[in-house]
Formats: sequence, C-alpha cells, structure tokens
Amino acid sequence: MTITTFDTPSAKPLLDWYDRHHRDLPWRVSPRMAARGVKPDPYRVWLSEVMLQQTTVQAVKPYFERFLQRWPDVTDLAAAENDAVMAAWAGLGYYARARNLKKCAEAVATEHGGIFPDTEEGLKSLPGIGDYTAAAVAAIAFNRQAAVMDGNVERVISRLYAISTPLPAAKPLMKQKVALLTPATRPGDFAQAMMDLGATICTPKRPACSLCPFRDACQALKLSDPELFPVKAAKKEKPVRYGAAFIAVTGDGEILLRRRIDSGLLGGMTEVPTTAWTARIDGETSAAAAPFEAAWQASGTVIHVFTHFELRLSIYRAAIAAKVAMDDGPNDGWWEPVTNLEAQALPTIMKKAIAAAIPLAFKTSKG
Repeated sequence: MTITTFDTPSAKPLLDWYDRHHRDLPWRVSPRMAARGVKPDPYRVWLSEVMLQQTTVQAVKPYFERFLQRWPDVTDLAAAENDAVMAAWAGLGYYARARNLKKCAEAVATEHGGIFPDTEEGLKSLPGIGDYTAAAVAAIAFNRQAAVMDGNVERVISRLYAISTPLPAAKPLMKQKVALLTPATRPGDFAQAMMDLGATICTPKRPACSLCPFRDACQALKLSDPELFPVKAAKKEKPVRYGAAFIAVTGDGEILLRRRIDSGLLGGMTEVPTTAWTARIDGETSAAAAPFEAAWQASGTVIHVFTHFELRLSIYRAAIAAKVAMDDGPNDGWWEPVTNLEAQALPTIMKKAIAAAIPLAFKTSKG
C-alpha cells in the first residue's frame, strides 16, 4: 500500500482526471473498456511500448495497426520472415528495436508457449526488453505495481518535486519518486495517466497548470517556473559525418539495392550502395568510390540526423543501359523495380538518397 505524505501526494486526483480525460489509443484499454471487463492484451501493450521508444504517438499509430493486421498475435510475428518485419518497420527508426522485436517474439513463442511473463523480472529475461519496457508491460498489461518512467513522466516528476539535479543524473531519484507515487490499485492506469498528463497538460512549453490534477502539490509551480524543469545538462554538439550514396537505374526502371549487415547502425536494413561511413568515421564522398564504372552524375546532398551524429551524403546517379552483374547473395546487391520500393526495408536516410536522384520514386511505387 502506498502511504501518502508531504513528499508523496495521493494518486487519486490523477486517476480521477484520467478517467475523464484519457487519450483513446489503439493499443489501450480505456477505463470504460475495463469497466466492461475488457483485459489488456500483453502483445499489443508490448508492441506499442517498443514502437513508442524515441517515437511519437502519431508516428506509431499507422505502424502499430499495420503490424496487427499482418501479425495479429506474438506467434504470428515469431513465424514472420525477418525481411518482412524489417520492411514493415522501415521509417520508424532505431532499427535495433525491430531486430529485438523479432527475437523477443520468437522467445515468447518457443520458450513461453506464446504467453508473456507477467512480472518485471520475467519480462526482462526476454531479448530486447529493458527496465522501462518491462515496467510498462508489467503495469499496463498485468497490473503490477511497477514504476514506469518515460520522458513525459520524467517531466511531470521533475516539476512535481522541483528536482534541480540535471538529467540524466536525476533519473535514479525520479524513479524512486515514481515508485513511491505508484499506487497498488490501478498501477497500469496510473502509468498511462502520468504519460497522458505529460503529453497533454504538463507539456515542455506553456504547461496548462490550471488544469493539472497535481497543481496543489506541484513544487515547481509553488517555487518557480515549471518550464525550468526538468533541468538538462548542456548538450554536446553532434559531430558531422560525410559519405556518398550511389543510385543506379536501368532503362527498365530497376534500381540497385543491397542489404546491410545485421549488426550496427541500420543493421539488416536495405540500402543503396554507399561508402563506408559510420558514426565515428567519414566515408569517401566522390564518384570514384562508386560500386562500378558508369557516367555518375552529382544529384545533390542529403542530410539526416541520427541520435549521436549528423550524416551528409553526396548523391550520385547513373542511368545504365543494362543491369550490371552482381555477385550472388543479398549483401552483394540485387536489382529492384522502382515501382516496388515501398515494399523494401529502406530506412529514411536511404529514401532521402533515392528521392534526391529520382524525385518521383516513391510517388510511383506500388508498395
């Protein structure tokens, strides 16, 4: 049982607010649905939580719905082809999540009979599930009293307690406060209520404090400006890396693609040939680094920002009369019709590169 003290306000005002103002989301069992006896589906909860890491709700919704249509339960996902999962994930970013998603589904299907473990520790034993996802699934899917803390919850907690320690050093204290605040009754609704509060009321800029169920307890509102919290350490400037990408197109409208190795950045995804850039080193930027000799023409530069660096790719295009023979194997390349590009596991940076060389490529793609 959670004891309410000066330092631990009651969760009841927040839950009352959530009952009236919760967001309707495709993976969520709302209070009204719960009152009718609807139970959360652990598969849907887990899938949504993995997709929502570092990604907005609006961006996730169509991906979530497409995944459910293709793979309605965890055993369906476990049996799916890796390439199909990566292609369905393309555009969501942070592609290690997709690789781990498939591994986790396989583990649940083969080691747990298609049933997710119902505790934090059991969930953390699965591939790709860390502290946050384990807590979120345990609370939301299984109503465990787990402390769930995402970026929205960090903001709410930092303001509620006026935590002046900068992030990320403040995370352990924040987690401690969330654990004290999480009630034994309705912990899943509490976790979702905290997320909704941060997303709709306790926003980064111009929070609607007059509408907040925690306004009477909020120390930041009493002592200073809530927008001063959470306190963040000074950002380091992102390094800029350089490379080149090569778009070869045949007269029949086929484009040369290849598959990246499974490990590392964009692992397992489809790409056009590029030079050997990484987060730490630059690649060649001239047409001399092309995969074969042709009349390569400069087609501009595209910029893409990753978590830890910015990438600038020089784009080159070559119109060739016939397909160049490639070595066998998916990593050595294949020729794909431009009209079928939407069906490929192309990350955003590769779509940008192709669009720079073939502006209508994705408008004519059949998907």
